[in-house]
Order: sequence, then C-alpha cells, then structure tokens
Amino acid sequence: MFHLATPEQIRSGQVTDVYFSRAQQVLRAKGVDANVRAEFIAKSLPEGWPWAVLAGQEECREVLASLPVRVRMMAEGTVFYPYEPVMEIEGRYSDFGVFETALLGLICQASGIATMAARCKRAAGGRDLISFGARRMHPGIAPMIERNAYIGGCDGVAVPLAAELVDHEAAGTMPHALILLFGDTVAATLAYDEVVDPRVKRVSLIDTFQDEKFEALRVAEALAGRLYAMRLDTPGSRRGDFYRILEEVRWELDLRGHEAVKLYVSGGIDERAILELNPVADGYGVGTAISNAPVVDFSMDIMEIEGRPVAKRGKLSGAKRVVACEGCGVRAIIPLQGGRAECGCGGRLKDVLVPFADSGRFEWEQPPADEIRSYVLEQVRGLALE
Repeated sequence: MFHLATPEQIRSGQVTDVYFSRAQQVLRAKGVDANVRAEFIAKSLPEGWPWAVLAGQEECREVLASLPVRVRMMAEGTVFYPYEPVMEIEGRYSDFGVFETALLGLICQASGIATMAARCKRAAGGRDLISFGARRMHPGIAPMIERNAYIGGCDGVAVPLAAELVDHEAAGTMPHALILLFGDTVAATLAYDEVVDPRVKRVSLIDTFQDEKFEALRVAEALAGRLYAMRLDTPGSRRGDFYRILEEVRWELDLRGHEAVKLYVSGGIDERAILELNPVADGYGVGTAISNAPVVDFSMDIMEIEGRPVAKRGKLSGAKRVVACEGCGVRAIIPLQGGRAECGCGGRLKDVLVPFADSGRFEWEQPPADEIRSYVLEQVRGLALE
C-alpha cells in the first residue's frame, strides 16, 4: 500500500487539518453559518523571489467541481506578486471550509515547482532545460511535479507518465549503470545507438570512468556525426572547477571538428549554477532544485461575511480586484466595488483575478500544457530573478 490519498478521499474533504473538521462540528451544533468570501494570498515569497507563477489550478478544479460556490481565480501560469489574491471563494462556509487544507496544498507546492522551473529557464535563456527531479520525491506525485516543471518552463520531463500529461515524449540520456555494466563508455554509447529508436537524440554520459576530455573525444569519434550531445554529471567531490572542465571539453571537441556536439550538465544544478555555466553549457538537467522547490506559503482567510468587510489582524478586509494596466503594466490591488477603471498613466485596468467557477460550472476550459508554458515564458521574459 502506498501512503497516498485517493482522489475520492480528497474530493470528500478527508484530507484536511482536524481543526477544520472540529470547527464545522461546532458550527453545525450551534446553528452558525454564513455566506463568506475567502481569499488565497502569499504575503511573501520564498528565498526573496520577487515574483512567482501560479500553478495547481487543474487539480483545484477537481475539488471545486462539486461545491456550490463561486470562485474567482487567476489563470494557471499567471505571474503574481506578494499580497495579491490568486483565488477567492464565495459561498456558505459550511460548504467549503473543510477543503482549505487540500486547496492550499494543491497550489502551494505546484506554484513553488512551476516558479523554480521558470527561474531556471529564465536563467538558461535559449538553452535546453530538462526536469530530472522525479527520483527525489515520492513516486506517487512524480506526474504532478514534472507537469508543473514543464508548464513553468522546462523543455522536457523524464518520466513517461508525466510526459503523457504534457503530450510530449519523455526526455533523457543514459545512466551510469549502463556504462558500468558495459565496462566502457564508448561500448555503451554504441550499443545505445544501435538499439534505441533513432528518433531519440543520442546523448552520451562521459564522466563514469576516465577524464571527461578524453572520454568526450573517444565518444565523438566513435559516433562519427550521430552524436547530439554529451552529458557531464561529474560528482562535486571530483569536479574541481566545473566551469574549467566544460571549457576544456568544449575546446578539444571544437579543435577536432565536433562543434555541433552540445554539452549538457547535471548534478546539483540550480538557477545560480546555470548563470555561471551558461558560457560553456548548451543545456541542463535540473533535479532537486525544481522537484524540491520551496513551496509558496499561501493562506486562506475570510475577508467578508454576509457582504460585510471583516478580516483577522494583518489582513485587508473586503473583496478585492487584482488589476494590471494595459498601458504601462503596473499592477494594483483595489476594492472590488468602487475601484477605479483607469491607471494614472491613462491606460485601461484589466482584471487578473477573474470569474472561474460557479457551482461546478467553469468559465473556461483548461488550456493544454504547451499553451500554459508559452504564457509563463512570455510573462517572465525580462523579469529579474532577484
């Protein structure tokens, strides 16, 4: 038995913090209930991130589909900033209160993964970025991790089941185990070339037995133009100056006419390493940095009861709009009722927090993963990482 909640258990509210269940018990016993608005916001973002990417909406639909509530939500893949409500639920508290834990869990982790993927892709620029992190987390959530890594900006994912979610072939190279069992890097690479579907790009792993430079030259010469790339996964304990290793391999390959062979790197890569290695690398396999990305610390809080603005200390009461100026791009949080229609620059304000669901009826169909990914990359183009 795997320690995973079933979809039915999540939809029925069984995955909730017990104090929400006990609160419902008290409210029912005392006949207390009300129509409320509750918003989901993050007051700050992990590690000083200036922005984040909203993800997890597709799974939120599965929870919201049977609830008699109205929901406003940012589109999946939308870049958001601290204090901006990314979702608002309006309805009887008794109808949705026990789903707070599940809904938060669905967007907190997914948004962290998508944001880290977007940051890595922003750092990598036009270089390839492959998600390699499924092995670092529970296999039951590997498809969720890789799907959100893809919509955040990764060019490929490694797990076939996750690849099906984004309608692409799984991406990968070869493991050290293959080379160890053949006893030689060239022999393993030639066998791979002979057996694996020719549509799969040939990427050889060159750091198993010998110095990377000499293995690179042996493999490049043995595959005679069929080699797409080489991957260096050199352990940190043996690297020395990884930049210099890559620079040396690139020099020797180019000197012998192998300019077309790309260099991929993996092993402890994050956005900072990407920025450092960009001059000598053509692509990255990023694992733990994405799959174990910091969660975005959303909270759900009531800010209106029976139409009356009310909120706990530290929160702004009342329903809100999140708007962006179509002219200058500036964003603002303004009251839902009586808020201005124009920016100070004269541009029209467009709502970012928009109607999403009404008693299980959704305002739009969920777009395919490629469309969400393109939306993310368009937004983060030009955004600073710090």
